[in-house]
Amino acid sequence: MTRRGASCCLMSHSIPFSKRVFQCLDHMVVHGGDAVAGLIDLTSTRMVRFATTITRNQHDAEDAVQTVLVKVTERPRLVRDADQPWNYLLRMVRNESLLITRRKSRWSLVDNLTDLLTVRRVDELEQEETVREVWRALRKLPTEQSEVIVLKIWEQMTFLEIADVLEITPGTSASRYRYGMQKMTQLLRGDVESEVPTHG
Repeated sequence: MTRRGASCCLMSHSIPFSKRVFQCLDHMVVHGGDAVAGLIDLTSTRMVRFATTITRNQHDAEDAVQTVLVKVTERPRLVRDADQPWNYLLRMVRNESLLITRRKSRWSLVDNLTDLLTVRRVDELEQEETVREVWRALRKLPTEQSEVIVLKIWEQMTFLEIADVLEITPGTSASRYRYGMQKMTQLLRGDVESEVPTHG
């Protein structure tokens, strides 16, 4: 696999992230699957982080992202030509993560938090205790709330963009964010029990 695609996509951080994703996809359309390296380098950490909020398991999140990347390699034009290619990619990751989650038995969804912290870090700051506490609290939220929080905080998306990814209304994305942040604040303060309902 050539690194030509990587240098094309990563050459300038002054370019908005969504534009860099489009450039990677456009490069793949022109040069074929060999150019996928740039897309992987640019997006994989972000996509795994998002998938982990749904699968609650690092390995499953990586499997979901790998499956999506294979699909994109086969049909890069489909993603490139979407109205918002980065949103479309995240929607693909979410759908694949949900498929994996549905296939697993319920007991496997409550694995130890170490699944999030071992093998490969979700990001480089996770070793810090305060960030681990945040991820511990985030994992206790309903998926509907945690996925919105990740997109809002880490991806810095607007509620309109989040609504596009999750296929909900902007008002719903805003309310899920608000309720999720309230619950996380309570969890971090130790004001509530460790178990949180899976829906809400």
